[in-house]
Amino acid sequence: MNVRVRFAPSPTGFLHFGGVRTALFNWLFARHEGGKFLLRIEDTDKERSEKRFEDDIIKGLEWLGITWDEPIVRQSDRISVYETQLKKLINERRAYYCFCTPEEIEEEYQAQLVQGLIPKYGGRCRTIPHEEAEKRAHTSPHVIRFRMTEKIVSFTDMIRGKVEFNTKLFGDVIIAKGLREPLYNFAVVIDDAEMKISHVIRGEEHLSNTPKQIIFSEALGLPVPTFAHLPLILGHDKKKLSKRFLTTSLDDYQTQGYLPSAIINFLALLGWHPSEDREVLTLGELVSEFTIKRVQKAGAIYNPEKLEWLNAMHIRAMDTSTLMEHLVPFTPAPWRENAKLFEQAVILTKERLKNLSEFQATAHFFFELPDYPQSLLVWKGSTREAARENLNAIQELLQNADTKKESKSEIEMHIMKLAEKRGRGEILWPLRVSLSGKEASPGPLELLNALGCDEAMLRIAHAIQKLNL
Repeated sequence: MNVRVRFAPSPTGFLHFGGVRTALFNWLFARHEGGKFLLRIEDTDKERSEKRFEDDIIKGLEWLGITWDEPIVRQSDRISVYETQLKKLINERRAYYCFCTPEEIEEEYQAQLVQGLIPKYGGRCRTIPHEEAEKRAHTSPHVIRFRMTEKIVSFTDMIRGKVEFNTKLFGDVIIAKGLREPLYNFAVVIDDAEMKISHVIRGEEHLSNTPKQIIFSEALGLPVPTFAHLPLILGHDKKKLSKRFLTTSLDDYQTQGYLPSAIINFLALLGWHPSEDREVLTLGELVSEFTIKRVQKAGAIYNPEKLEWLNAMHIRAMDTSTLMEHLVPFTPAPWRENAKLFEQAVILTKERLKNLSEFQATAHFFFELPDYPQSLLVWKGSTREAARENLNAIQELLQNADTKKESKSEIEMHIMKLAEKRGRGEILWPLRVSLSGKEASPGPLELLNALGCDEAMLRIAHAIQKLNL
């Protein structure tokens, strides 16, 4: 079979993790099987669909590297197609116009609930003659209902196995608000058939829609795709994830400094696992290993701490030049003007970053020495006088090295000899603090190499001045 899958979001809100995971699983399945991944925008809800949401969906998928293989399909461009199919069902008496008011429907539902029955439409408008219904549809508010037959609908879900539904629980469901206003369950059937979709991979919340879509496919003489319903995303308490997380947009995670590769890695593990016990996976490894057989039935636990950890791992694994490109939106422009120092700052802080937005605070001292207390320069158990004397010795050493144009390794050798003579803490601690102004930072020799002798001597002189106060 030629594998063809689709991601079909509605542009009624910003792209969030639930939607991205669905898109990702479809994309991985298509890439693993050598098939096609398509994007369809389901924008028939005129009141809620907005161009800004569609733009956000497209931008988010592109940022993640989830690419589609054919032009985007928009349902709003296909209204005449749905109208033709609706007329076909009406003319074949498989569907009919319903003129019941919302109040009448609600009254019927309440009566059924009182009797302990599952509320469903009782078919009041089923018996209206076709010609009469056609005339009334021109002047009276109406919907279009599908004439449901009672039977068991059975299908094999790729994740859940055999699934059965009894259609007598549905009643005559609404498939359109009018000939040019199809509802989701009807339009999606026609779209999937015309796009030659072979597999429909989507969230578990759509499971109850599947038997209706199968029935509509059969009524229209259309092929039925293979279905796979992904597990729900759950919170730590194993309950449905809170709306706060579900509505957090992908753009929010991007703004917080999460890498696309880390988000892809994290979402792939929400309901799927590789063949070996590994958690840090590249996109190529995910494509190579992804199979629906490894998708679990049980709900997937959303763990923000794991996302943060994975992001840190992907930052560490990224080569310096690529990481510098990703850091551009999180870095003041003047910092990037000194390309060498910017590069060294990235190299020396990448192991400490959990997300890109931390870089500015973590690396700030490379570009501007922060204020710090005099006491921070003093090694534990030592004195201010000893710190000043040791920094003076380092300052003299650097001045001599600069005059002789000694290499980096020679300078480091002189400093370490001094440290062995006077004590590593006595020399290296005040040197590191004078260069960074921080209690925790990269090592002093790494800082010295990054800043260069001229800047280092200025900072050491500033530290000596502090100790003289």
